[in-house]
Amino acid sequence: MSSTTAHPAPALWSELLLRSLAELRELFTALEPQLGRDSLGDFNQLFEGGSRLDNMLAGAQSPGSRHDLMNVLAAIRGYAELLTEDLGAEFAELHAALARLLKAVQAADSEETTPLGMEHPPAVVSEPGFILAVDDLQENRELVARYLSRSGHLVVTAASGPEALATLEQSDVDVVLLDLMMPEMDGREVLRRIKENPEWRATPVIVISGSQDMDGIIECIEAGADDYLFKPFNPVLLQARIKAGIERKRWHDREEQYRQQLERNEKFIRATFGRYLSDEIVTDILERPEGLELGGDLRRVTILMSDIRGFTTLSEHLAPAQVVTLINRYLGAMTDIIMAHQGTIDEFIGDAILAVFGAPQRRDDDADRAVHCALAMQAAMAKINALNREEGLPEIETGIALNTGDVIAGNIGSERRSKYGFVGHPMNVTSRIEDVTAGGEILAADSTLRSLAGTFRIGSSQEINVKGINQSIVVHQILGAAE
Repeated sequence: MSSTTAHPAPALWSELLLRSLAELRELFTALEPQLGRDSLGDFNQLFEGGSRLDNMLAGAQSPGSRHDLMNVLAAIRGYAELLTEDLGAEFAELHAALARLLKAVQAADSEETTPLGMEHPPAVVSEPGFILAVDDLQENRELVARYLSRSGHLVVTAASGPEALATLEQSDVDVVLLDLMMPEMDGREVLRRIKENPEWRATPVIVISGSQDMDGIIECIEAGADDYLFKPFNPVLLQARIKAGIERKRWHDREEQYRQQLERNEKFIRATFGRYLSDEIVTDILERPEGLELGGDLRRVTILMSDIRGFTTLSEHLAPAQVVTLINRYLGAMTDIIMAHQGTIDEFIGDAILAVFGAPQRRDDDADRAVHCALAMQAAMAKINALNREEGLPEIETGIALNTGDVIAGNIGSERRSKYGFVGHPMNVTSRIEDVTAGGEILAADSTLRSLAGTFRIGSSQEINVKGINQSIVVHQILGAAE
């Protein structure tokens, strides 16, 4: 029904409604001395609504005033239902008069499809929730608060859109009951802001309005409203909708807590195991179900191996604490450089470092990054040695070897203990090249030079014969990147 549809002709329902109010007022006047203070206040609110209704029906009402009419009917109905629940059995005549009034209200609201009866309403058992009721009319806020408080809910109210948004900023609300027609900021704008806010968008919003404009209803649902109730609302139906809203919010909260716990666990795993494995290996294990399975595959990689020259002799003349300081300073700086160049640190062997470029993730510039990494590692030695001198520690020099070839990369070991590692002849060749490097020198195998896409300054080249390998190996000095 459109909001421009005129409400039913007064002759059809207003006479019955006004007569019921008049009858109730006469009984109230006679029994007023016997009524409690709370009941007196509810009767006064009910009769105030009756007076407003009488004035509305007596004046010339525009077709667009249906919202105001529904607000008045909602107030009359609400206070009548509360009084029906609160009055004792000794007030039988008042109970009968209230029942007749409620039937008259039901006749007035031709759109009502649920029974009004309050004598034996269906039970709606809901987990207590924190409800925010937003309505510019005080009597509507009070009625909703009283209804829901009786069911164990904690209810806060807001008289305007800005006040509602301020409450959401400060509190974790389970369900929002939202009136559409409000001054300053209407309900549609409040709904839009709730659903656009990432912290609030999961909060169920139930629109309660006297407007029955179908286009407006569709607009609210499309904007994210979870439900739409017409005034005067059926309190049992409202309880059912709130119960469903609270359950949805609880499920969302539990899912969010679970997601946050998973994120914390993953951060802990990455932070902890990242000290023993490269970030890429940790990611591979976490994101692929087969990441922990034993086995591997053939990969084209560039291998980097570095070693401190004469470290065994140096460490013999140092205290254990000094050896630890020296080696940790060196390994810490080199680790940062290798990771910055997206290399995978396979392991530390004493003072030696074995790193690989091209596994577990392959990139087109693996060989180039390995050479740039080696140059950065040698350049960093000046700063490391400056710190060593300040602390009375000896200066150190490193030799770095580079080699490119096909290896098996994967999880190697047993079901009880394994590591992500590399197996193959190129690993042995790299170790042999590293044995012949001098301090401050970078030697790259001919296979690495052929794999480079960029240009670098190359020094002398030589053939070397190494133990365990039948054929000679051609190696080249890497002096730096091209100018």
